[in-house]
Amino acid sequence: MLMAPVAHAQSEANDAQVKTVAPITVSANPLGLDLNSTTMPASVLEGDALIEQRNGTLGETLKNLPGVNSDTFGGGASRPVIRGQTAPRVKVLSDGSEVMDASNISPDHAVTVEPMLAERIEVLRGPATLLYGGGAIGGVVNVVDKKIPTEVPEKGIAAEAELRGATGTKERAGAVGITAGEGQFAVRVEGMKRRTSDYDVPDWPGGKLEGSYSESTQGSVGMSWITPRGYVGLAFTHLESEYGLPGHSHEYEGCHPHGTHLHCGGHDHDHDEEEGHDHDHDHEHGGVPYVKLRSNRMDLRAEYQDPFAGFERIRLRGGLTDYQHDEIEGGEVSTRFKNKGYDLRLELQHKPIAGWRGVVGMQNAYSDFRADGEEAFLPRSKTRSYGLFVLEEYQLNDWRFELGARQDWQRISPSDGAPRNSMSGTSLSAAAIWDFAPQYSVALSLSRSQRLPNVQELYADGIHMATNTYELGNPDLTRETSHNIDLTLRKHSGDTTFSASVFHNRVKNYIYANTLDRYEDFRLIEYTQQDAEFTGVEGELRHQFTPIFSAAVFGDYVRGKLTGGDGNLPRIPAARAGVRGNVKWQQWSGGVEYARVFAQKDIADYEDSTPGYNMVNAVVAYRGQYGATGYEVFLRGTNLLNKLAYNHASFISSVAPLPGRSVMLGVRMTY
Repeated sequence: MLMAPVAHAQSEANDAQVKTVAPITVSANPLGLDLNSTTMPASVLEGDALIEQRNGTLGETLKNLPGVNSDTFGGGASRPVIRGQTAPRVKVLSDGSEVMDASNISPDHAVTVEPMLAERIEVLRGPATLLYGGGAIGGVVNVVDKKIPTEVPEKGIAAEAELRGATGTKERAGAVGITAGEGQFAVRVEGMKRRTSDYDVPDWPGGKLEGSYSESTQGSVGMSWITPRGYVGLAFTHLESEYGLPGHSHEYEGCHPHGTHLHCGGHDHDHDEEEGHDHDHDHEHGGVPYVKLRSNRMDLRAEYQDPFAGFERIRLRGGLTDYQHDEIEGGEVSTRFKNKGYDLRLELQHKPIAGWRGVVGMQNAYSDFRADGEEAFLPRSKTRSYGLFVLEEYQLNDWRFELGARQDWQRISPSDGAPRNSMSGTSLSAAAIWDFAPQYSVALSLSRSQRLPNVQELYADGIHMATNTYELGNPDLTRETSHNIDLTLRKHSGDTTFSASVFHNRVKNYIYANTLDRYEDFRLIEYTQQDAEFTGVEGELRHQFTPIFSAAVFGDYVRGKLTGGDGNLPRIPAARAGVRGNVKWQQWSGGVEYARVFAQKDIADYEDSTPGYNMVNAVVAYRGQYGATGYEVFLRGTNLLNKLAYNHASFISSVAPLPGRSVMLGVRMTY
């Protein structure tokens, strides 16, 4: 997990270039709270920090924030991992609306939000079930963009453009966005294009990871009607992407289950015959299977102040998505995944009642998902979900209290004759934050969260070559219930600032992919329920030694295991710790960071441990102004020690290491 020196939640950006005013408000919180007032830990990546930290995928962009990792899959796909949890327990939102792609199904399916076009990325760590559904036990990532204007530019037009190129990945990328408006009407046009080659890997056969290349193109057009009290807008976004699938091998395509054992090549295999697979690549160069992805999406966003008596604000978010991706082998489509669906979310913020201020809301979503072809391990299914929620707060001197509740309903209708699944879940929370001294606060959150099983966990039955697994679902799975406690201590101003959190989650009927048998790199997995618990700590401490120089220490750790001494859960990220130094002088800024990612030896059955590694990253930037145009030039180096590193959170960690040394040069201009 590379950790960039500027991945601090609050950017030390040049105020003349980044028009953000402290305190930073978290838009994913409907109460409009800032970072220092939330009862759950939150981070915001924006401004210069976001520009310098952006990578080609969402998971790679966020992996350096405390408590956040990435389940990497080569260069084309990665999902955020928060406190050891990833999709479907981590929700990814596009400005409050769910992203209707196929990334919840598998780590080789890309998340269809583009970091290069993001204005800010918000991360809520810990259960956010009251706001975004019972599935968000790990947390929420909200990507805020500019595709729908919320204000008319002062000069009638505003624009930004960015170009970047890198060595180790051979990345070449560019993006441009223009907003124009007059009176009460504004239009936004934006687009980007990125291309990377197979990335360099030290001490690796051939020196590169075959199939780690990616190409992506995205464009959108949006328009808004804007008044002093609010706005309503629409946007259309088209995305095309192509990326390789490293580690994909057909030597196991004849494997199938015999009860709880695998049958491969005429022999049954159990764990006593498990052998480590070497890193020799059996496929020829250029023969790696790849994904060709297309997504069309319509977004509706609206907000209005004082809409009617008793309410301060109404907020509407909706998305309509037509998604498809093909997995191509030998020039032919082997499997096609499609997802058509919508998500609609309405929030109403009421005026104070007996001192209580809060939000009531509803959410409705529909998904028609299908997979056709050789690896169609899921039946076509239609999922309908509904949710009602309320979140209230009360201020009493130096204390602020929160109470919330949410009720979810879900119905899944498969088309292959399997039984229909209908369930409901109830989530409750109580929290308090106490400003016990100037600059200091402590927050305690207690919650009960329920998550309902998804299509894959219920109905999977077939081979999945991208992850080298044969997957078996279980239609008898029931809801999982998590009881959570989170304690956060902050010092939010002064020369020394810090934020440290400890958490513990006890989950009844936790659903996980249990490996029943393994042959070389191929696994037989069955979605199983068993009680589990997660315990962890994360934090960062920063001190401003002089007006020019500051330094920080940071780290995180999570332990996920089955209760009753029955073993560990798979793919739990390794602990990490590090130190960073930053300088800021006139128009220059820079930083260097050393991080130690420790070995992960708390492993599940049939899982391999991963060794620890050291990571050194650095960045230097210059910001200036030329007339009405602001600009930034930055140079970023990652994995400067060129270490061979394996990501334990990845499904294919042993066959797809992290990239080696790379140096990126970027230029960004704003008008």
